[in-house]
Amino acid sequence: MTIANIITLARLVFVPIIIWAMLSDAMLPAFILFIVAGASDAVDGIIARAFNQQSELGTILDPLADKVMLVSVFIVLTYLDHIPLWLTILVVSRDMLIVVGFVICFMFDKPIDINPLRISKANTVAQIALACFVMGSLALSFENTLINSVLVWVTALLTAISATAYTVQGIRHLAAEAKPIASQTDGNTLDM
Repeated sequence: MTIANIITLARLVFVPIIIWAMLSDAMLPAFILFIVAGASDAVDGIIARAFNQQSELGTILDPLADKVMLVSVFIVLTYLDHIPLWLTILVVSRDMLIVVGFVICFMFDKPIDINPLRISKANTVAQIALACFVMGSLALSFENTLINSVLVWVTALLTAISATAYTVQGIRHLAAEAKPIASQTDGNTLDM
């Protein structure tokens, strides 16, 4: 177990604490823990690269920890009536679509590499920005409905585009014919 993976696991441990704080109306501690968890995401990546601690476990744990945290925060903020239900349904549905697509590709013996698309990274940034803004406004008692509305619609748009991009990528991947690696032309050479 690498230091980077331990930090990622700690981020997963933060999730129930953040959720409990949010539901207990302790938004300031929840917001601080959310910021610390976000910073730990950057730290574990830096450590993994700097000390050559990148691992297969880390490539699965890191995005899983991010998704568990974001989806949990979105669900609670929706339950507390601070994020629209339709947006949380869109966010969760997109993530479920990706997981189902990954499983389908695996079932058809056509596993797909887990490489986030650029639009997906932008989508994650928008989701984090919205969650931070809403939690921060609740923790620090300020309100700006214009910024909140803009973040909601930008997140919705990027989530929809990301879901569409992954769907198209998955369909293309499943529809692609298996390409031969090489064909033999004579006994000694391979044609590429």
